[in-house]
Amino acid sequence: MYTQIWGGSVYGVEGRIITVEVDISNGLPQVNIVGLPDPAIRESVERVRAAIKNCGFTFPMERITVNLAPADLRKEGTAFDLAIAAGILTASGQLESRLFQGLLVLGELSLNGELRAVPGILAMVEQARLSGLTNVLLPAANAAEAACLDGMQLFAVNHLRELSDASRDESAWERLRYSELNSEKGSSWIGARAALPMSSDDYGDVLGQHHAKRALLIAACGQHNVLLTGPPGTGKTMLARRLPGIMPPLNDEEALQVTKIYSAAGKLPGGVPALMRERPFRSPHHTISAAGLIGGGSIPRPGEVTLAHRGLLFLDELPEFSRQALEVLRQPLEDREVTIARSRAVFRFPAHFLLAASMNPCPCGYFGHDTDDHRCICSELALGRYRAKISGPLLDRIDMHIEVARPTSTEGLKSGMTSAQMRAAVFAAVQRRNERMTGGPVVRPFAELAGASLRKAVQMTKEAEQLLRSAFDNLGVSLRAHDRILKLARTIADLEASDSVDGAHVAEAIGYRSLDRKLHAH
Repeated sequence: MYTQIWGGSVYGVEGRIITVEVDISNGLPQVNIVGLPDPAIRESVERVRAAIKNCGFTFPMERITVNLAPADLRKEGTAFDLAIAAGILTASGQLESRLFQGLLVLGELSLNGELRAVPGILAMVEQARLSGLTNVLLPAANAAEAACLDGMQLFAVNHLRELSDASRDESAWERLRYSELNSEKGSSWIGARAALPMSSDDYGDVLGQHHAKRALLIAACGQHNVLLTGPPGTGKTMLARRLPGIMPPLNDEEALQVTKIYSAAGKLPGGVPALMRERPFRSPHHTISAAGLIGGGSIPRPGEVTLAHRGLLFLDELPEFSRQALEVLRQPLEDREVTIARSRAVFRFPAHFLLAASMNPCPCGYFGHDTDDHRCICSELALGRYRAKISGPLLDRIDMHIEVARPTSTEGLKSGMTSAQMRAAVFAAVQRRNERMTGGPVVRPFAELAGASLRKAVQMTKEAEQLLRSAFDNLGVSLRAHDRILKLARTIADLEASDSVDGAHVAEAIGYRSLDRKLHAH
């Protein structure tokens, strides 16, 4: 007896629809799973066998062959348990095959038949919708997550035994329909924009450092990468950790992308049946490997740069990271995605994030900031090795280099702007930018423009053009840095509610490339 069930798997952060074929024939009692399954899928045989028996069904004592198609793609995870069990019960005549026609079946089984949640539900259900499947059978624990997608009929089950009741009674099957019971609640999750939660971390708590706060305001408005340098104790980490609180909120499309990534990684916040509305903040330790930062594995999993998609990746003590880990950042900073090639497939992970990093000026931390209590003890060789850990190509991709110095007196130790005030300024500037871009000929997002299309989109005065040309000639900046200065100046102009970029905007943007000036001086 042969039957076919639709199952699903996650590749990277995208879902794939997998055909689960089950054939029961005469022969020695055994179960073979083919189609490049990983050990977790091979072990599912024992979980499925125990669950079927403990739910009052009969496990066939015949030769059972399970094929996961397409056979050339490697499959992993426990989401196939329910599909395999349903295929065996349907092929043996214990369940009606009509129940599973046009139905995506997902879920992990426990030994007593209970359904457990699986990661990546959002990605698999979205792929089902794109493939034309509109009905999904899934664990009740995953139903709230899947309900974030419109146009899907969800059937939520807690126990394998419920399929037996649904096979005999049509009304029992209808009682499993999740979307009708929760349609009002579910539709509101994706339709309305949630207000940003008020964080306890506020820029009003930061005394002084008005120059750094101004720079971070610009960074949040234009999604510009920023590097904070200064001696210990000046507030570099404190400043960076408050940055997500003033960034624009995630729109519906971005919220769906971020939620799908965290679902695929199995890192969704528990007990929150809604799209993620807060921008991600990731701060890995400096001992992280290149694979942990960029993603990897036999079947690659998302790394920290992907988990920071549409949010902030904060690298504290940047030179303490390994050179290999830092160099893998170059591609995602430029292309806004990570490409990992394997022998059987190429995986692409989104990685559009704002990079914020901090570092001391030298290993001891006091070079150029000597006081009576602390003096730099680093040799020229140690200083050179320390700075050499950050390569020129990586530094070139960081828009703003901000010096966070220790205040020279207590007169400047005022709180200045609060996070609420800075957030309001960012929202107003972003609104002006969106209105300007919508009314113009450019259809691509401003952050993705480069070269001639960028210069066409930015209206500059003659004074600004002359100043930018002079900086390019005298500072020796690269063409990439030239475009980044141009984008930075346009963001400053948006904050100042200016339709055109003038000389003052360009001058301020150039002032944020302090390390370019130092490198050129050497």
